[in-house]
Amino acid sequence: MLTVQMNDAAAALLGAWAGLTPTQPPQGLAAGLRDLTANGITLHGDAVVLTDTVRHLRDSGPGGFIDLTAWECSVNSFHLEDFVPVTVDLLDDGEPVIAEADQRLLLAQGLALALHICRLGRSAEPRLQIRCIVSAHTSNGTFRFHRIRAGRQQHHPDLDRYTLEKMIVIDTGSPSG
Repeated sequence: MLTVQMNDAAAALLGAWAGLTPTQPPQGLAAGLRDLTANGITLHGDAVVLTDTVRHLRDSGPGGFIDLTAWECSVNSFHLEDFVPVTVDLLDDGEPVIAEADQRLLLAQGLALALHICRLGRSAEPRLQIRCIVSAHTSNGTFRFHRIRAGRQQHHPDLDRYTLEKMIVIDTGSPSG
């Protein structure tokens, strides 16, 4: 089962009320994101990570994190603007600023990446149930993912509580015990 949730801000920016087709970037996944995921995902202990990340990991979590899900989110978290060509201006105080049109691009690329990661999880043996969390606001866009586990999530269930961010949560499957 594939579930896509968006807060109202993300749905409005992506035009989701008119249907999801326009949210997919016409040029496909940005080259930087394709390169990042070129070797797929893999299990590292009981955690799912990008295959290219494994060689940099010292342990299989959770270490100093509250649980394995929090560790996965840390290991599998990055700024979308580092991989997607958008303009990031700087204010006088050094704060980054991303225009709304580029925030839309970050969300669309994040959604496309989430669907790609979820497809990789579905084709794994055993099939991996994965949650991807995409957000964008005026200073950055972030992407993170983790295995779905019962009672563990790294976001508030009411996405509209994120008043400063456009949020998308994509799940494939349901939590296992």
